[in-house]
Amino acid sequence: MNLPTSESELEALGIDPARVPRHIAIIMDGNGRWAKARNLPRALGHRQGVLALKPIVKATVSLGVQVLTVYAFSTENWIRPQAEVDALMDLLMEFLRKETQELKDQGVSIRAIGDVSALPKRAQEALNEAMETTSDQCRMILNLALNYGGRDELVRAVNRWLASVSMEGRWPPGEISEADLAKHLDTRGLPDPDLLIRSSGEERISNFMLWQIAYTEIYVTRTLWPDFTPTTLLEAISDFQRRTRRFGAAE
Repeated sequence: MNLPTSESELEALGIDPARVPRHIAIIMDGNGRWAKARNLPRALGHRQGVLALKPIVKATVSLGVQVLTVYAFSTENWIRPQAEVDALMDLLMEFLRKETQELKDQGVSIRAIGDVSALPKRAQEALNEAMETTSDQCRMILNLALNYGGRDELVRAVNRWLASVSMEGRWPPGEISEADLAKHLDTRGLPDPDLLIRSSGEERISNFMLWQIAYTEIYVTRTLWPDFTPTTLLEAISDFQRRTRRFGAAE
């Protein structure tokens, strides 16, 4: 579809251009089920999932979203068959190789969250090159969650904080505050997600951004990720804008 970008076109769909989420996070789920339903190998489902991401990135850029975070590979995904893990790493490198220049042309800066040091060396090199190539762009940040787990991030954040206070000679360190911890998260400096979208109908968080989504609005669609389109995205944003965000305040 041609994504509506003018204020009048968006308003016709019930979307207020001034209230588009600053930060959208997506759990891209359903690649395997999409492939199974078509009697295809899981690897082809993952490949179709990568293809589905491209128009979503373009749509979020057009809508003025500041940050798009996508759950690409979790800390738990290592337990999948080695052939599937290898295929996912190959798809990551292919995506970075093919799409980095176009993302740069769109004004997108590629970043990563998660313990990327555990990725295969070739994947780390491709990721570092893509981040360096797009580092001067500021229209939107594309955050790739790679070898990411919310609990793992919190543990690493606490360890970073402990290392920092030790280096500063503040030992014993005393109590850690929310601000202290936030400064050592993978997402430090970024706004928390306003909207979390999960495809495929599963109603769970799956260890994703546990700290950051404390007051995030959650939208679940039964659409499998390879079938997720900009239209699905607009439906999620429209639903988001119909909600009242109170952040713990009274109605």
